[in-house]
Amino acid sequence: MESIEEAIEHIQEHSTHHSDAIISENEQAQTKFSSTIDSAAVYINASTRFTDGGVFGLGCEMGISTQKLHARGPMGLEELCTYKYIIKGNGQIRE
Repeated sequence: MESIEEAIEHIQEHSTHHSDAIISENEQAQTKFSSTIDSAAVYINASTRFTDGGVFGLGCEMGISTQKLHARGPMGLEELCTYKYIIKGNGQIRE
């Protein structure tokens, strides 16, 4: 990719919105990427293979739906909240 904008456009078109990553030393590019990409887990300089409920301290696998949220039954604020994890690393991988 020639620019951060081109990379973001590509991801927005082809992503499953599960987990996406950027490898960059440029802090402005990192910030733009993490604030623009609409994925459940956004990685900066780390492998997307860390997307796991146990690794995130949730004690179980993390289920991520790429469908839009729709109401079923009584719902309050807690049911309407979703999470976006932003993970910063220094080149870590998971084998």
